[in-house]
Amino acid sequence: MEIVWLGQGECQDCALVGGKGANLCHLAAAYRVPPAFCLTSSAFEQWRCQDADGAATFPPELAAPLATAYLRLGEVCGTPQPRVAVRSSARDEDGQLASFAGQHATYLNIVGVESVAAAILACWRSAQAPHAIEYRRHWGLSEEVAMAVLVQQLIPADVSAVVFSANPITGNREECLINASWGLGESLVGGNVTPDTYMVRKADLVIQQRQIADKVCMTVPAANGAREIAVPRWLRRQPALSEDQIVEMARLAIMLEATMGWPVDVECAYRHGELHLLQCRPITTGVRTTDDNQHHKPP
Repeated sequence: MEIVWLGQGECQDCALVGGKGANLCHLAAAYRVPPAFCLTSSAFEQWRCQDADGAATFPPELAAPLATAYLRLGEVCGTPQPRVAVRSSARDEDGQLASFAGQHATYLNIVGVESVAAAILACWRSAQAPHAIEYRRHWGLSEEVAMAVLVQQLIPADVSAVVFSANPITGNREECLINASWGLGESLVGGNVTPDTYMVRKADLVIQQRQIADKVCMTVPAANGAREIAVPRWLRRQPALSEDQIVEMARLAIMLEATMGWPVDVECAYRHGELHLLQCRPITTGVRTTDDNQHHKPP
C-alpha cells in the first residue's frame, strides 16, 4: 500500500507511515488536524530500489496514484490546486527516544502535483543526508531508514507555536511551556527567531509567566514555497497570543498528554482565530515519563 489517508485505519501503523503520521492519525478524528495523505514506507522502498546510483526520479508507477490523491485533497480543501506542506515521517521519527527535529526535509506552500512529487523526492533523499545518518548513530538507531512522507493542507498561520505539556528545561510536569511567534512555524522551530514565552500552571490554567520577545523575523508563504521576512517594526514587540489563546493552547497540550499517555511536544497554529494541530510527539529531553506526578485534566 503506497498511499493512505490521515484518520483511516492503516495510517496508525508506524511502520507504514512513520512516527509523525501515526501520531497525527491517532488524533485526527478528535482534533482540528489539517487533512492529509501519506506516501508510505512501501513507496519509499519502491524508489530506493531504483536509486542504486543516487539519481532515481519519482517512480512512474506512483505518479497516477499521487495525482489522484492530490486531486482528492483539493476536493476536501475546496480548491483544485491545494497548497500543502510536505513533511518527512520516518519510522522512528517523533518517538520516545529521538524527535529527529530538523534532521529530515520539510517543504511548505507547495502547489501542483509535479511540485509535490519533487518535494516528496527531496524528503526521501534527506533520509541519507550525512547529518541525519550521524544523528541516527548518536542515538544508536539503525541506519536502515523506513521513510514515509506526509502531504498535508497548508495552514497559512497568523501565529505558530510549540507547546510542551511539561517544562522541558526544568522537568516540571505541573506546568505547560508555550513558545509563539508570527507566521509559519519554520522560523520558530528552526531557531531563527526569539519567540514569546508563556508559562501556564496545569492545575488551574493560570498564566504564571509571560516574556514578550523582539520577534525580528517570520516565515510567510511565497511563490510555490516559503520565505523569511522581517517582521514589521510595530508588530515585533506585540504579544503573539492573547490570554484566551494561551489558555486554549495549554488546554490542548493537557488533553493531548492524557490521550497519548506521555508528555507532549506540540506544534500548532492559529489562522483566523482557529487553532490547528500540526504535530504531536513525545518530549525527549528533561522530563520524566513515569507517573511520578499527578496528571491534571483541564478544568
